[in-house]
Amino acid sequence: MTPKPIDACVRENLEVYFRDLEGEVPHSMHEMLINLVEKPLLEVVMQHAAGNQSKAAEWLGINRNTLRRKLSEHKLL
Repeated sequence: MTPKPIDACVRENLEVYFRDLEGEVPHSMHEMLINLVEKPLLEVVMQHAAGNQSKAAEWLGINRNTLRRKLSEHKLL
């Protein structure tokens, strides 16, 4: 079984989200989605970087201090 591209998964889930709203007006969707995607991204990258924050930050294209802040925000430290 071939996994779906990430963007296709996001698109499908957003369609379900809107359907489940049943006409209610959504709010703070950007923040919600970023938080939902960011945590597993950080978890997987940190795992593949064997916990090396400098390497993980480089792979993510962010500053190490930013990575530490994000890890802390997601309670991953």
